[in-house]
Amino acid sequence: MRDSFDPSASEIETTTAEEGKTRKRPRPGERRLQILQVLAEMLQNPKGERVTTAALAAKIQVSEAALYRHFASKAQMFEGLISFIEQTVFGLINQINQKEESGLAQARGILQMLLFFAEKNPGMTRVLLGDALLQEDDRLQERITQVLDRVETSLKQALRIAQTQGGTWANVSQDEVSIRAAMLMSYVLGRWHRFARSGFKKLPTEASDISLRILLSE
Repeated sequence: MRDSFDPSASEIETTTAEEGKTRKRPRPGERRLQILQVLAEMLQNPKGERVTTAALAAKIQVSEAALYRHFASKAQMFEGLISFIEQTVFGLINQINQKEESGLAQARGILQMLLFFAEKNPGMTRVLLGDALLQEDDRLQERITQVLDRVETSLKQALRIAQTQGGTWANVSQDEVSIRAAMLMSYVLGRWHRFARSGFKKLPTEASDISLRILLSE
């Protein structure tokens, strides 16, 4: 399951000459991926400090000008991270929906996946919460809000399926389904905030089975 960037995917090969080791030119797209990987790693700083392009360039050991050969702006780098989140999260939601026929099982799977994704990708959690996007381009906040709205819609769709499958959920109104979906999303956001505020020590998945059983009960 593609939960996080694989550092090995962007390793730069080196060759040893008589003068010592020399770095080969990165393959197409390799440096771009490396920049996004290192940015995500730097966002894992428990202090939540803002990442500057100067610090990012220093971490990669390239010039700031080299960064801008791959990304037109810092905002575009964050857009790359948001695209990764979007593709991964909705790819996993599709897998869950294809695997599970039960609407409640779909909702539970989506919620568990969101908690697990944050736990495995602390830096991405700060992007999802918008913390890492403060003082950046406003459109980034709008973009991540759209992603979260789509996730809530996916939860709502799963609960609507549960309505049609009989049992106690058959008596739940459409308005209540929307309220429930919003409540579940608030639970996830709360877990993410708790994780980030604790310096990534209080894991989002802690006792999540019990929490989800209560939240999805009727």
